[in-house]
Amino acid sequence: MNKGFCRQRWTLSLLWMLISLVVFAIGQIRYSIPEEMAKGSIVGNIANDLGIELKRLMSGRARVFTSDDSEYVGLDREKGQLVVKQRMDREQLCGEISACSISFEVVLESPMELYSINIDIQDVNDNSPVFRKNEIDQEISESALPGARFSLVGAIDPDVGTNSLQKYVLHPTDNFQLSVQSSFDGSKNVEMVLKTPLDREQKEHHYLTLTAIDGGSPQRSGTVKIHISVLDANDNAPVFSQVTYKASVLENSAVATLVTIVTATDADEGSYANIQYYFEHPSDSVMALFAIDSETGQIKVTGPIDYEKYKQFKIKVIAKDSGGLINSCEVIIDVSDVNDNAPKLTVMSFSSALPENAALGTVVAMINVQDLDSGDNGKVTCSIDRNSPFKIVPSLASYYNLVTDSALDREQISEYNITVTAVDGGNPSLSSSKTLMLKISDINDNAPQFELETYDAYVLENNSPSLSIFSVKAKDDDWGPNARISYFIDDGTMNGVSLTSLISINTDTGVIYAMKPFDYEQMKSLKIRIKAQDGGTPPLSTNATLNIFVQDQNDNTPQILYPVQTSGSVVAEMVPRSADIGYLVTKVVAVDGDSGQNAWLSYKLHKPADRPLFEVGSQNGEIRTVRQVTDKDAVKQKLTVVVEDNGQPSRSATVNVNVAVADSFPEILSEFTDFTHDKDYNNSLTFYLVLALIVVSLLFIFSVIAIISVKIYRWRQRKLYYKSANNLPVIPYYPTMCSDGTMQHVYNYEVCGTMDSRMSDVKPRPYSQSTLVSLSRPGTVQRQNLDAELSLEVRMRENTQV
Repeated sequence: MNKGFCRQRWTLSLLWMLISLVVFAIGQIRYSIPEEMAKGSIVGNIANDLGIELKRLMSGRARVFTSDDSEYVGLDREKGQLVVKQRMDREQLCGEISACSISFEVVLESPMELYSINIDIQDVNDNSPVFRKNEIDQEISESALPGARFSLVGAIDPDVGTNSLQKYVLHPTDNFQLSVQSSFDGSKNVEMVLKTPLDREQKEHHYLTLTAIDGGSPQRSGTVKIHISVLDANDNAPVFSQVTYKASVLENSAVATLVTIVTATDADEGSYANIQYYFEHPSDSVMALFAIDSETGQIKVTGPIDYEKYKQFKIKVIAKDSGGLINSCEVIIDVSDVNDNAPKLTVMSFSSALPENAALGTVVAMINVQDLDSGDNGKVTCSIDRNSPFKIVPSLASYYNLVTDSALDREQISEYNITVTAVDGGNPSLSSSKTLMLKISDINDNAPQFELETYDAYVLENNSPSLSIFSVKAKDDDWGPNARISYFIDDGTMNGVSLTSLISINTDTGVIYAMKPFDYEQMKSLKIRIKAQDGGTPPLSTNATLNIFVQDQNDNTPQILYPVQTSGSVVAEMVPRSADIGYLVTKVVAVDGDSGQNAWLSYKLHKPADRPLFEVGSQNGEIRTVRQVTDKDAVKQKLTVVVEDNGQPSRSATVNVNVAVADSFPEILSEFTDFTHDKDYNNSLTFYLVLALIVVSLLFIFSVIAIISVKIYRWRQRKLYYKSANNLPVIPYYPTMCSDGTMQHVYNYEVCGTMDSRMSDVKPRPYSQSTLVSLSRPGTVQRQNLDAELSLEVRMRENTQV
């Protein structure tokens, strides 16, 4: 007993040593363990055997995957060990198959890795040989001759190899001896052989013991009692036409399908020749799937046959005559596979979202494909739609990886429904499919795009602050934060002023606002650059140009350049009484700081007389005579010219033009002084006549002081001129070419007056433009000696003195 126990321990130690034997392949590993290991027992350390770090097992969420959902082995990720989760009985797992193993896969994610694990289950001698019955009843005719054979029911030992049934022992052996024959598949046929004839009259019953012994250590055994009843003589036993019958049947064959017919004959006559057939100790599976007709020997199908469960049946058929003599044969039924199992797809790992910049060959899903059929029926081909940017490539046996095959673009296709189809090689073939919904996640690979590269906006000057003047819009083909657009103005300067102080933009809507009122006369247009930037990381942006054109408003009153209005001197234009119709008296020159039609000036007389002597050109401002001068016309003519622009509403300015209608200087002089006095001085002419007498009387005295008086007077006139020049409004510019309707030429009148009116003369001469104004810079006008040349009073007095 102690030796047997030590031998058993030695055997277990040897089996445990097999655990350390690891066969490496690409992504594969194999262990060998004994059956019936306790729950929690260590199978092997895959971390060491596969060279995987423990932190990788944890971060990759390593797990065990089996195609049949069995859970015999689990994974301890913290220690990297495979442990037994459920007791493994080799006899339940593999039955009579000697080579027993289970396989599964260890799956890691991020990135995906797959390792195939095979575990060989080694048999231990945990089953004793067992007979199906506790007692065998056997009837033998007393006429049986020595050498007659009688079949016995063999014992069953689920163990395999040396642990399986090895020998039988029969006791006692007075009349019978045991004959054991091994078949080609290793099974044993047990028969009793008659050694000496039986005599019913001497001993009607015989009791024997048959013992079955296995080869395990320690050995296990089982016994069955044999009761032999001696019958009267029946000389011939049935004889089968074949010792072994072979047949085949398709799986899923219909019930009552004939498999084969066994036939036996008996040389006896009468009742001893009647033969009946039956299965000898059939297994549960045989009883469930087959039946034999006791009269005809026909074996038929009685239940659904599944090739994936049973590939072959061995049935022992007994033929027994009515005299009790029997014979046996073996029927071997091979099950032929039928393509009745569609491939099974199992998605082991799947990334439901994939960035659009995923590299070629990125694993999207790992798929396991199983087909329970065999041969071509079990050969599976996996495929997907060829028009998709993915492909499916084989990995390990029965494993496929779904990988990217071309570049992805979420802006074109944001979601894919990938149908994986598995087709076996049967005829007709069976298939199954599984659809995977894959979403393409966005990356910031598209910059915002404006509708136009250049925008033009128009705004009236004198606008209110914070006025919305324009709106820009950009779009981004990306999604989510990558498509959220913000608008900015690139800061710059214009004429030393920051653009952001003039213009602002709503960063969310793209609406552009004016920060302050615009003045067309100071700034007619400005160009800004607008940037649209998305919310990606890193952000992308694009620019557009906005041209803002300031539109003119009629906000400037016309400015009178000529004639110049002064408070200290009187300027008058002289018209001879002999002047023809259309005689040019003078020209009113005006400018307007606005532009366009707001600067188109028109001229007219304010409240013209019933029978006017003068008219003004509506476009050029020229004052001309419209009729001949008559004696009834007053010497002094005061014309009020209204200069009006073309704006809406229009603006205007007025200027007074003094005109003297006379042929002689005294006549002019008598009326001239009235231009600078109020109506209370209507008798000024008398004053000047008295003054003339005094001057003649005091000619001598006046001659002495004449030169001094003239010098003083000239000095005073220059002072008054510069004083009046400072009171003139600042005019932005004087157009060199008056496209607004004013004349390009200005006329100056030189008056020469004498005491003899016949010697007086008025000579018009054109002014050069430089005589009127000189432009030193935009917005500044300098008058040059205008009053000195036009002062009629000075010339009159000088001529008078002469």
